[in-house]
Amino acid sequence: MLEHRKEEIADWYDQHSKSILSFILLMVKDYQQAEDLTHDTFVKAYLYYDSFKHHSSEKTWLFSIAHNLTVDFLRKRKPAMFLKEMFHLQKDNFPLPEEIIRIKEESDELYTALGELKDTYRKVIILRKIKGFSIEDTSKIVGWSESKVKSTLFRAIPALKKQILKEGYTSEEAIRRY
Repeated sequence: MLEHRKEEIADWYDQHSKSILSFILLMVKDYQQAEDLTHDTFVKAYLYYDSFKHHSSEKTWLFSIAHNLTVDFLRKRKPAMFLKEMFHLQKDNFPLPEEIIRIKEESDELYTALGELKDTYRKVIILRKIKGFSIEDTSKIVGWSESKVKSTLFRAIPALKKQILKEGYTSEEAIRRY
């Protein structure tokens, strides 16, 4: 049984670790910390494997774990440091996952503007628009009702567009995409 668990978690890691890492990185903006939280996600999945009831996909379950670990990490940080980082996006010198490189190449404006949005807006945009989760899966990951996901996304998209314009970016492509 334990051998099966190890194999399944290893398979899940191969399938989902890059996506989870990029999700966490968009939230914490620190590559090393994102790697640590990604690792912690899979350790926790291993430890609580028996609690996975298959009511959702393993990807949704793993993203729920990653979301909760990331929120706990952000809450524990000093408030002043958290606020400073929320308002000043820090660039990493470490190599970024393939998906983040693609996002950065396509839209530096998006990456910068996301860093300026309030946490709830940023989460729902990342999960729904960047990661492509359904409303149902997004609600499971963040622990909200489906209607809250919909209404938050409804408010988040105009806020993102406004932030892109506020930053002085006029890229029609960046605005149209969202």
